[in-house]
Amino acid sequence: MTRNDVTELIITNKLAKGLKWEDIAKVAGQSKEWTTAGCLGQMTFTKEQAEAIGKLLDLPEAAVIQLQLVPYKGSLPSAVPTDPLIYRFYELIQVYGTTIKSLIHEEFGDGIMSAIDFSMDIQRVADPKGDRVNIVLNGKFLPYKMY
Repeated sequence: MTRNDVTELIITNKLAKGLKWEDIAKVAGQSKEWTTAGCLGQMTFTKEQAEAIGKLLDLPEAAVIQLQLVPYKGSLPSAVPTDPLIYRFYELIQVYGTTIKSLIHEEFGDGIMSAIDFSMDIQRVADPKGDRVNIVLNGKFLPYKMY
């Protein structure tokens, strides 16, 4: 059983059981964002988390073991994403990437925002003109060192 097989099984069983990612996150004891990334093959679960998810989703032991392995990170099949929702993030970075970079450097100096010491929060915001998507990305600033 490959990690991709596990991901497909998780998605299938999640749908069959009528669960939301938040339901799975509760048994894992983590945020819905981190847990979803893990279930989609981008994070490593502890033994206890993997077993709890396995029990909730009726996963075989081989899948529970796969959930505990360090994954090969990066899940997009191409350099330019073709999925419309993911493409909008690519487009957002194409348009605002230099602005984000300039403002971060002005505020913090030369460095990067960590994707390791990082959290994310995705919420729905009601709006009479059409609901909004609120995404907060929170990463530790890591300055470049001189040597």
